[in-house]
Amino acid sequence: MSPNGSDRSPRRPMRRKLLQAMTAGLVLVTATGCTYKDFPRLGMPTPVTEEAPRILSLWQGSWAAALATGVLVWGLILWSAFFHRRSRTKVEVPPQTRYNMPIEALYTVVPIIIVSVLFYFTARDESKLLSLDKKPDVTVNVVGFQWSWCFNYIENVDGSDGNAKTDKNLAAIPDRFKTDFPDNAGGVYTCGTPGERNPQTNNPGPTLWLPEGKTVRFVLTSRDVIHSFWVVPFLMKQDVIPGHTNSFQVTPNKEGTYLGKCAELCGVDHSRMLFNVKVVSQERYEQHLKDLVKKGQTGYVPAGIEQTSHEKNRETNNL
Repeated sequence: MSPNGSDRSPRRPMRRKLLQAMTAGLVLVTATGCTYKDFPRLGMPTPVTEEAPRILSLWQGSWAAALATGVLVWGLILWSAFFHRRSRTKVEVPPQTRYNMPIEALYTVVPIIIVSVLFYFTARDESKLLSLDKKPDVTVNVVGFQWSWCFNYIENVDGSDGNAKTDKNLAAIPDRFKTDFPDNAGGVYTCGTPGERNPQTNNPGPTLWLPEGKTVRFVLTSRDVIHSFWVVPFLMKQDVIPGHTNSFQVTPNKEGTYLGKCAELCGVDHSRMLFNVKVVSQERYEQHLKDLVKKGQTGYVPAGIEQTSHEKNRETNNL
């Protein structure tokens, strides 16, 4: 009996709350709509490029390290809470421990080791993902502007005359990026608006076409503010910076139409800076370039803000 005459144990409300918490957790897990095949990716979409599994592996490894650290910390907290709680019959102050060198060394050295391991794998994969050693099969100048995207296809296309290496509209791109441009590439382009829709999927924004199985190099430039070029299932994104040119390359290996977006808060209509990426066969890709020629979209649109003298000096000093 409890002091007030009730038969209810004071532990029952705690058990009831624990049961409710476990039920709520189960509902949250099952309501995500994920199948058992999705859980190993830990929220990442299915990779569609040859480089994306490296990023996914780094993501999974980081989660595994975080989970292991969390389990250790939670275990120590629960162990202290349950096995070192004050006795109901004894109220004296427990023995105090000070200057325990092994413990202090443990919680100093272990975090350093964890950070060092994470830094090593991150630096290794970043160096590989940003490498431009392999000559690309396709080069696309991605131009970000408020509030949409333009895509300059640096290609030799019948019916389009010019030279990407000397074109004034591409003057913002440093010469070191132009060394791998095709010779006498007249090129074609497409520009979008936020209200544009993909005819197949009805997704908003312009559509960038890419060939399957080909190495694609993106040269990123901006006309106004900082944007970020992100194709979601590529698992790769990079900032599009005015006065500074970034570049990376991927090899799409699965046909389909995928969503892309700006991942950098760039102003009032940032949420409308959407686009699509359509990965097709080489034949369909070449036909698309010919269709752009027929539409009169030959040559290139302005790439953006030319590099500042400070940025030019930095690159010269690093050569």
